[in-house]
Amino acid sequence: MRSRILARFLVVVMAVVATTWMSPPAFAGSRIKDIVQFEGVRENKLVGYGLVVGLAGTGDSLRNAPMTKQSLESMLERLGVNTRDATIDTKNVAAVMVTASLPAFAAAGSHIDVTVSAMGDAKSLLGGTLLVTPLMGADGEAYAVAQGSPAAPPGPRSARACRHPAASPTGPASSARSGSSSTPWPTCA
Repeated sequence: MRSRILARFLVVVMAVVATTWMSPPAFAGSRIKDIVQFEGVRENKLVGYGLVVGLAGTGDSLRNAPMTKQSLESMLERLGVNTRDATIDTKNVAAVMVTASLPAFAAAGSHIDVTVSAMGDAKSLLGGTLLVTPLMGADGEAYAVAQGSPAAPPGPRSARACRHPAASPTGPASSARSGSSSTPWPTCA
């Protein structure tokens, strides 16, 4: 009786071992990043406020976007230009929000895509230049800087929301400038 139970047990063990040995492991097609999440490691959403200048009369109007005039005056004063009694026309300037997703392991100096969206009543951002815009995380720290010519996405989307392929994450080893990167999006210039 004992030998019979032992024989059945050995047959079951050998069948399990043979099945396991012959079939590939269930996890063979999985990557670690697909099945594991490290605590505190995720992409970070970034946001910034900036100005797009050089628009050919398609920028914000003073009536519907007073923040554009205020931002332009503030920026010029920081650069040492006195604008207190000057009349500023903002037809060639647009106030914009710049958003991005910073990948979890982005290295300082690498390029990320950003989305540039008009806040006022600008008709188009095409042909303009986004001035240096710090991109902040939820903690209020600047993690990237965006600058350059917005590019219109292909298709029927409005030019009021453009993408810019050249924002640079900031950090101790990064220069806070951005350059061009290869992108399927045409430039707006």
